[in-house]
Amino acid sequence: MPDQSAARLLKDELAQLKARLLQMGGLAEERVRAAMRALVAGDEQALEEVLTGDEPLNQLQVEIDNRAFTVLALHQPLAVDLRVIVAAVKINSDLERVGDLAVNIAEASLRYLALPPVKPLVDLPRMAEIAQGMLRDALDAFVRRDVALAQAVLERDDQLDDLKSQVFRELLTYMLQNPATIEASLDLILVSRHLERIGDHATNVAEDVIFMVSARDVRHHIADAAPPTRSDP
Repeated sequence: MPDQSAARLLKDELAQLKARLLQMGGLAEERVRAAMRALVAGDEQALEEVLTGDEPLNQLQVEIDNRAFTVLALHQPLAVDLRVIVAAVKINSDLERVGDLAVNIAEASLRYLALPPVKPLVDLPRMAEIAQGMLRDALDAFVRRDVALAQAVLERDDQLDDLKSQVFRELLTYMLQNPATIEASLDLILVSRHLERIGDHATNVAEDVIFMVSARDVRHHIADAAPPTRSDP
């Protein structure tokens, strides 16, 4: 009976951990959305709010880490439950970085809005849409333990890479034709880079889901490798 009670408690605590990660993911995604919406609308005040709105994410990051380490200390989980906690800690870090990248986007956007516009903003919002969708699906895969959905996230990363390259080529043309556009174009290139990095973090989450569920490490395409101990690059 005590073992059953401990198992229920562990299950409840893991559920709370997942719920907090979903909450953090929602906050991180909303910050990216707010930054991109403000860039397209030319809303400097909204961008300033993104710059100063990092505290809720930071607090959640600390809470999630504390929860994960407490579960490790009190329950000493094994096998899949241990992988869930390891994945949660890694995903927590990725989500915090997404929040930081939203701030980076806001900073570059503020600089861009202070200069004459270079071009209609079409590809960057598309990149943001793809990156946010990847992040949502990766977190959904984590909660549902859905390896197929996680794999689909990995396969969408090439779309972001292609769009980033397209943005760079187009802006390079503008800069070569008119040196007065260089400063503003570089800010837009930075935004595209930050959006690509958000997709990279979503990819990290998806890789952690696959490891959590199947004990396969698919980083660097090591799909058939034995399950090694995971560590940050």
